Amino acid sequence: MVRVKICGIKTFEDARYAVEYGAHALGFVFCESRRRIDPLMAREIIRSIPPFVMKVGVFMDQDLEYVLSVVDFCGLDAVQLHGTETPQYCSQFEKLPCQVIKAFRVKDDGVIDEIKKYKVDAYLLDSWVRGKPGGTGKKFDWDIAKNIVKKSSRPVILAGGLNEKNVAKAVMEVSPYAVDVSSGVESSGKKDKNKIIRFMNEVRRINLAIA
Repeated sequence: MVRVKICGIKTFEDARYAVEYGAHALGFVFCESRRRIDPLMAREIIRSIPPFVMKVGVFMDQDLEYVLSVVDFCGLDAVQLHGTETPQYCSQFEKLPCQVIKAFRVKDDGVIDEIKKYKVDAYLLDSWVRGKPGGTGKKFDWDIAKNIVKKSSRPVILAGGLNEKNVAKAVMEVSPYAVDVSSGVESSGKKDKNKIIRFMNEVRRINLAIA
């Protein structure tokens, strides 16, 4: 079964729709982004989320102490490191009760050698766009992602340009552990209930087909 993370949650309504229609994880952005959320607001939303839904904090090249303080304050289950964090930086989370997802911006198959250096809980593959750390709505070469999935002993999360029209194809071609969507379920920069429903319905349909 392919799982779904809906990222860029900013309101109680965003969280409610995502959970109601079956999201397995919610992403809260704590780094520089138009989707950035204040930790206090994130904590209030997280407290409203039912059990068994994973809460993921997205960070990018931020001070370790700040990241750890937000993890504790908000009660995060995982951190998603979306910058140029080193393997040594990532290893500092090993003894903590949160998982580490390292994000990689895929420009070409050179990313395969880079990934091998990281001993984290999961890899997230996003699109490489000059000057943009993520959330661009751009798709990358899924053949590279497929190759990584085949060779990796760790779960691979597919992001980058996913939406209701292509998520089923992405799942069939890549076979990721999970898919991650943000701009693909937005309209005018805000989460769109109907797009969330259609996206989740497509994932549900393909899960039934491959079961």
